[in-house]
Amino acid sequence: MSKGIVLLAAGGTGGHLFPAEALAHELKAGGWSVHLVTDSRAERFAGKFPADEIHIVPSATIGSKNPVSVAKSLFTLWKGMRAARRLLARLKPKVVVGFGGYPTVPPLLAATGMGIPSMIHEQNAVMGRANKALANRVRAIAGGFLPETGGPYGAKTVTTGNPVRPAVLEAAAVPYTPSTDGEFRLVVFGGSQGAQFFSKAIPSAIAALEPQDRARLKITQQARTEDKDEVVRSYADLGIPADVSPFFNDMAARIGAAHLVISRSGASTVSELSVVGRPSILVPYPYALDHDQAANAAALAGAGGAKVIPQAELSTERLARIVSGAMHDPAKMATMAASARNAGKPDAARLLASMVEAIAGGKTIAQFKGERP
Repeated sequence: MSKGIVLLAAGGTGGHLFPAEALAHELKAGGWSVHLVTDSRAERFAGKFPADEIHIVPSATIGSKNPVSVAKSLFTLWKGMRAARRLLARLKPKVVVGFGGYPTVPPLLAATGMGIPSMIHEQNAVMGRANKALANRVRAIAGGFLPETGGPYGAKTVTTGNPVRPAVLEAAAVPYTPSTDGEFRLVVFGGSQGAQFFSKAIPSAIAALEPQDRARLKITQQARTEDKDEVVRSYADLGIPADVSPFFNDMAARIGAAHLVISRSGASTVSELSVVGRPSILVPYPYALDHDQAANAAALAGAGGAKVIPQAELSTERLARIVSGAMHDPAKMATMAASARNAGKPDAARLLASMVEAIAGGKTIAQFKGERP
């Protein structure tokens, strides 16, 4: 028999949905029924999300100063609130958990207004706009990198780490084996917004390598749909085997097989790299509103598991030197991999699930902090 329903709310990007998916697996294993509220962008992830049902509730972000746009967004949010209240009245969840992104706002506002226990999880080192708007209303805040001391919400914050999906834990079971002189597997990804820069920069840097280095490379690279063909042609012209796609369903396994990862530094990315334990070059997305990616990257770099380079400083020549240096210094790559792994929090999903159960059971966050596993 189910312990009851937990309603998870998340924006439709991987950064929001992957931690929610990891928690859902943990809760389902513990006997809970899980429902998800999200938006239409989540369709490509939905097949792997272990939800009993997935619900779409109207929502919008207020990103424009145009009065007409603001009015439309507010009207959409009002409709979303009404829809969320009807959904909550029907499902009667024991707790509602938000993972950031504007689709979380209507269900969390509805839950707090109806007196349903609620909490949020913030993946980044800097709280996003949706979570900031909800932080004062919810009973508890779980953080991937947020501190439990200081700040306006320290008293109700628990640093759980970011839950990672089962596929990431499977990849973590594969030990890092440095490449001494054979095939060198390079994995490059940047998320929906951040991949464009890599589509030009990485092939140019690879072309600048010595022929003997290029001959060792095997590349996995995420590229936007509009950039994919050009990236494929670039590697084909260089004679380098490369898998290029806008999205990889098996990215966790590809990270696990990598000798070096070059990526943006979204919270899920940093957490997965540390749990799997792979050396990385992190290039924070320079246009992030709160510079959260730079803060996320600093956490892993401080542990010695990554090197952080601002995009503005990443010339073709420097990037080529970095890749070549990694290929010729396997001992350094192994040390970085071990440092990354030491910084990982593979038990984050279990800790977050225990926190959810505590809030669902009516415990205060102070009680949970005193009893936490």
